[in-house]
Amino acid sequence: MAAPSMKERRVCWGARDLYWQCLDEHEEDAARCGQLRSSFEASCPQQWIKYFDKRRDYLKFKEKFEAGQFQPSKSTENS
Repeated sequence: MAAPSMKERRVCWGARDLYWQCLDEHEEDAARCGQLRSSFEASCPQQWIKYFDKRRDYLKFKEKFEAGQFQPSKSTENS
């Protein structure tokens, strides 16, 4: 696989940003952002999509943790 060009990277990042914005606006309801998800997947290499999905999960976790809103699961508390 060849590395994406600068233009392809910008298109990918733009699609990612629009999808993430939709998720933020609809309280993580992915069903309401399906069209943007499809565009994101069509614009980015599969490896990048996996990375961005994990990155978003991490950033959301970090945001909750720093705000003191993180609640450990019951199985974690008993460890």
